Amino acid sequence: MTDDPLIQARKRAERAIDGMDDGPLKIAAFQTILARLLSDSEPGGRSPAVSKGPDRTGKQPDTLTGRLLAIKAEGFFKTQRSLGEVRESLGSRGWHYPLTTLSGVMQGLVRQRQLRRERTSDGKKRIWRYSNP
Repeated sequence: MTDDPLIQARKRAERAIDGMDDGPLKIAAFQTILARLLSDSEPGGRSPAVSKGPDRTGKQPDTLTGRLLAIKAEGFFKTQRSLGEVRESLGSRGWHYPLTTLSGVMQGLVRQRQLRRERTSDGKKRIWRYSNP
C-alpha cells in the first residue's frame, strides 16, 4: 500500500540521502528531511512551503507573504496602493504589522514579480505604490 503518506515521505527522504556515506550525518539528514516532509504534508499532497498562491481551502494564511497574496487574489492591488493602505487593509482583517515589517516583504514580492512598484508623488512626499504586474 504505497498510498500511505508516511511511506511516501520515508521513500522521498531515503532518495534524498541515497548518495551519502553511512554515518551520523546521514542519519541526521534523514531525520531532518523526514520531519520536514511530514510537517509540510497536507491531505491533498501539496506542501504549503511550495505553494505559490493563497490557500483556497478556506484556511486563513499564516504568513505575511501568504496574507499579502490573499488580498492580491481578492483584487486589492488592481489599483495602486501605498504601504499605508496595505497596512490598513491587513489590519481590517485582524493582521497587524508595522510598516517596517511590511516594506521588506513587499520588496520581496516585487522581486518575485508578484507585484509591481512605482514611485509617485503625494504632495511634496514621494512614496512607493504597489499594484498587480
